[in-house]
Amino acid sequence: MPANSAAPTHVNARGMKCPWPALRAARAMRDADAIIIEADDPIAPGELEALAREQGWAFATMDGGCFSIVRHRETGSRP
Repeated sequence: MPANSAAPTHVNARGMKCPWPALRAARAMRDADAIIIEADDPIAPGELEALAREQGWAFATMDGGCFSIVRHRETGSRP
């Protein structure tokens, strides 16, 4: 998916134990400005939030075990 695409990249990491959800998210973050990741490992929210913060992205918890990771628009830089 191109970096300027309006639709977020969807990543399904349900059933995966950490660090796999964070690794899947990191891979998706290479080519997207926003991702939605589904993860049910109880450790995943903390790891995903740390990944987002480390890369300068915003992190939000959504309903149903989904998490949003979005590149901050004001910097315009790629991690």
